[in-house]
Order: sequence, then structure tokens, then C-alpha cells
Amino acid sequence: MESARNVVLVGPMGAGKSTIGRALADELGAAFVDTDTLIEDRSGASIAWIFDVEGEEGFRDRETATIRELAASRGAVIATGGGAVLREENRRLLRAMGAVVYLETSVKQQLARTRRDRKRPLLRAGDREKVLADLLAVRDPLYREVADLVVRTDGRGARGVVLDILAFLRRG
Repeated sequence: MESARNVVLVGPMGAGKSTIGRALADELGAAFVDTDTLIEDRSGASIAWIFDVEGEEGFRDRETATIRELAASRGAVIATGGGAVLREENRRLLRAMGAVVYLETSVKQQLARTRRDRKRPLLRAGDREKVLADLLAVRDPLYREVADLVVRTDGRGARGVVLDILAFLRRG
């Protein structure tokens, strides 16, 4: 992997950013960073707690600060939270960080992958399918705006997705 180039994974919750990110980092011999995990580790609190206490805006402030910091990194695979693309500053930073890969997935697949997950603040109340569909309607154009590559993950294992990304990186 070119030492100055990061690979940044964007996409909705349940798209496989963490799983695919770890596998891709292993293949590339690169560091793996998950922005949500980094925020939790540094704050000593879960994302759900941050949402409860600081609200979504407080969490988004922490997320932007983390992305700003990671913008200086080199040669890493970085998995972002599903809403990282909501702020223009984040989109600008993500594009500047390296190759951005949108892991696209359907709402049906998201429901299957998050059905037992009770830690996601945006899915704790209401109709999960409607929430996911509404989030995707807003965020899909933003994921596409920043993406250098779009890879569909529905019904695919991590290995096949990683191979698609590797092929793209070799061409690039």
C-alpha cells in the first residue's frame, strides 16, 4: 500500500465497515482505525451514552474532532460512523485523506445485520426499518459524493468485498 494513502470506508450502519476494514487492513499490512471505537476509547463512554448526555450534536462534534486528527494519518484503513458524512467539513476531510470506499447495502440487509444490536442510538426507538430507510435517503447521496469506489455488500462475505477494494487500489 502506498504509504501516504489511507483507505476510508463510509456507509450506513450494518454495511460491514468494521469487519471489512479489519480484513482489508490485514491484507494491506496497515493499521485499522474505527472512528466510533476511537471516540469511545478516548471518552471512556459508549456512543449511546454520549448521545444520551450530549445529544447527537455533541457526538458529531467529537466525531469531527476525531476525523480532523485522523486526517494527518498515513497508510491506515479507517472505518467511519454512518453519519460521518453529514457535515461538509467531514466530507472535505474524508476526500482529502485517501481513497474513499462506500460500502453500499440495502435497508433489508441493514435490518438483518443490526437486529440484535441494542447499542445504536438511532435505532433505539420507533420503527427500525423506517429509521434506516430515512437515514439512507439523506445519507446515500453524501456517501456517493465522497466515494472513489462504491461496493455493494448485500449477501457477500468480507473476503469478496476486500478483493474488489484491493483490485481498485491496484488500478489507482
